[in-house]
Amino acid sequence: MEKKLYTLIVHSENIAGILSQITAVFTRLQVNIESLNVSASSIKGIHKYTITAYSDEEQIYKISRLIEKKIDVLQSRVMTDDEIFIQEVVLMKISTPVMLNNENVCKTIREHNAQILESNHTYSVVTMTGKTDQIMDLYFSLDEMNCVLQYSRTGRIVITKSTEEPLSDKLAKLERENH
Repeated sequence: MEKKLYTLIVHSENIAGILSQITAVFTRLQVNIESLNVSASSIKGIHKYTITAYSDEEQIYKISRLIEKKIDVLQSRVMTDDEIFIQEVVLMKISTPVMLNNENVCKTIREHNAQILESNHTYSVVTMTGKTDQIMDLYFSLDEMNCVLQYSRTGRIVITKSTEEPLSDKLAKLERENH
């Protein structure tokens, strides 16, 4: 089976221990999580987990079903890249002396639509939002110029392209059933 990068969007109540239950499913099936982003969602009291992992289709749907069986998980969905808007954020600390002595450093930053957030005589902090390949291209370009001192990027943050929010529909149905 061909492995490719999948994105899971999981919604749960904001209760301690859910993250370890979710990651345990991946561990049990020996699938490595590539990125994980957790934040409050647009629905009060509900958290959104965006998880990426390399897997085959059968296995990723099995993971999603197992996660959705967790008592405090409201929904787990496998999303394809054409169903979501994807962004990541990167922060890089680069050497200011190298940047000042090599005009290609600033040129590369501009060409990638990145920004310098802070600069002093020792280092400058560069940020950029984009897709993974765009961010990695900036990183590798700057790293070739021996100016990267530190590097950190977020995992995927995503929203669906759908005009409907399936979780809202599911919550409304649960509310009707409980009254």
